[in-house]
Amino acid sequence: MKKKIEKVRERITRAALRSGKDPSEIILVAVAKYANVELLERAVEFGLTDVGENRADQLVEKHRVLGDRVRWHFVGHLQSNKVKKVIGIAEYIHSLDRMSTAWEISKRAGKLGRTQKVLIEVNVAQEETKIGIAPGELYSFCQEIVQVPHLDICGLMTLAPLVEDPEEVRGVFRDLRQMRDDLAARGIFPNFSHLSMGMTNDFEVAIEEGATMVRVGSAIFC
Repeated sequence: MKKKIEKVRERITRAALRSGKDPSEIILVAVAKYANVELLERAVEFGLTDVGENRADQLVEKHRVLGDRVRWHFVGHLQSNKVKKVIGIAEYIHSLDRMSTAWEISKRAGKLGRTQKVLIEVNVAQEETKIGIAPGELYSFCQEIVQVPHLDICGLMTLAPLVEDPEEVRGVFRDLRQMRDDLAARGIFPNFSHLSMGMTNDFEVAIEEGATMVRVGSAIFC
């Protein structure tokens, strides 16, 4: 596993340097969907600092063992009835796409006296099988969500279609970056700090197009 982690970090570094970015500013989120607690503990020993989980129950279980030795990210679809399990553990929620969920996060975070960092998930490719805000609805959604307390809206997230050649989805990542820039130009969230995009098969292209967080699972744990 150590060699796998080193290889992923090397690929991140090369992609960042190709696009004139500082590799240290790219956050590697190791997605633990394929990893049990024992594998995660080994990964932490080898220097991983950020772990993503798709399921609320698994997040709770793994946090029970690892605690705050890592920074936790919730990267899966978050249903309102699961919010209470995620708040207080996940520093970042990458998948906000509904106002009802936003208000539930706000309520739970407020009770804990904290502000929850969230990213808005956008279905850039407009795939019927994917969740996320439609690109044409993003601006109005952001205008509404800015009114919700106890949220730190710190970026956008997307899932690109799974293809063999990552160049085929470069436009998806470029479009998300443009959406971020358009929101800033219109005075909505001008200080967005994160673009969460890119997974095992395409994270290098995502970095070249502006990703600050890449969500990598199988390249590390499989």
